[in-house]
Amino acid sequence: MPFDLAILLLRHLFSAPAQRRRGATRLPPRPAPAALSARLLSDLLGGLLLAALLATAAPARALPEANPDAAGAAVPARPGEAAPRARRNEPLQLAQAGDTARRQSGEPIAVLFPDIGEPYRKVFTEIIDGIEEQGKLRVRSYPVANNADLAELQAALKRNGSRVVIALGRQGVKAASGLEPALGVVVGGISSVPDADKLSGISLSPDPALLFGRLKSLLPAMRRVIVVYNPQNSEALIRQAREAARGLGLELNALEAADLASAARRYESAFAAADGRHDALWLPPDATTVDESTILPIVLRESWNRSVPIFSSSILHVKKGALFALYPNNFELGRELAGLAGALLLGEPPRKGVSPLRAVRIAFNWRTASHIGLNIDAGQQRTFDFLFPEP
Repeated sequence: MPFDLAILLLRHLFSAPAQRRRGATRLPPRPAPAALSARLLSDLLGGLLLAALLATAAPARALPEANPDAAGAAVPARPGEAAPRARRNEPLQLAQAGDTARRQSGEPIAVLFPDIGEPYRKVFTEIIDGIEEQGKLRVRSYPVANNADLAELQAALKRNGSRVVIALGRQGVKAASGLEPALGVVVGGISSVPDADKLSGISLSPDPALLFGRLKSLLPAMRRVIVVYNPQNSEALIRQAREAARGLGLELNALEAADLASAARRYESAFAAADGRHDALWLPPDATTVDESTILPIVLRESWNRSVPIFSSSILHVKKGALFALYPNNFELGRELAGLAGALLLGEPPRKGVSPLRAVRIAFNWRTASHIGLNIDAGQQRTFDFLFPEP
């Protein structure tokens, strides 16, 4: 007798009658089943035992390959999140097979980022979120301290099956430069990169073409952009800026300054000759010429007094009085870095050069706009991600 039928028969013969629910129609009692003979009971128990033995001895069928997209399949959890609970009807072996496959595939993308505290750490965690979202592959992150042991890091990458490294920030890029050349490297999360032409990645400096294009859309009468920069920090960015300015019909007046004192003199002469109706000042991500404690307060004061608009790549500058800024959309930047890493995993040749940032948000200061006579309609306001001062 089949095992399932035997179980059903036993349940039918020996189960107690169900209790009557409130409001249900009372049915006449069912006659008690006839007493089973000892032989019938023996046959039933023997059938059960035989069916159980046959089920145990039957060879296990091969499990289908785990598919995360299939209905009922478990989806791997991101780092730091709880693993999703498997459905009750999902075989335990299927989940184990998926785990085995993932262990065999390793973690092909490794992310190196500076081991620093908040609020700066949040920038890198947002970039990593974008990498994980776009990559659809196992990603492992490694916080890198100033005194990191590169031999230990190299061993961990090899042990975890890493094939491509995404290096974020100065510490991440520095650590990646000491790894085996067999690993593909993509750099990001850094404003300026030494030997940028020999690397592949995306900087934190917004594309000058986007900055100048936004300037022209807000102030169509602008003809000249003034910028003070240190060639050791920003030479590559200024080259890109010259091309972008020509394409938009703007003149770029790029003034070199090697230190704070020369930068201050450059700003003084630039403001003296500036015309707020046709000239705007660009503050690049240059630590020498845009020093936050000494240079920036002077520049903001002169800009306000002379009604010369300032634009930047720092949201903090807008909060303090700059007209607008384009600043990184960290999550989208992570997605773009993951795309570069994915191309290396597929065996494509690396794209040489560190590209300017195009995944940006925009912050705008409406009080500064009002001060220089710029009126912004509701449609334009909806294109801004942040407005200062906050309502």
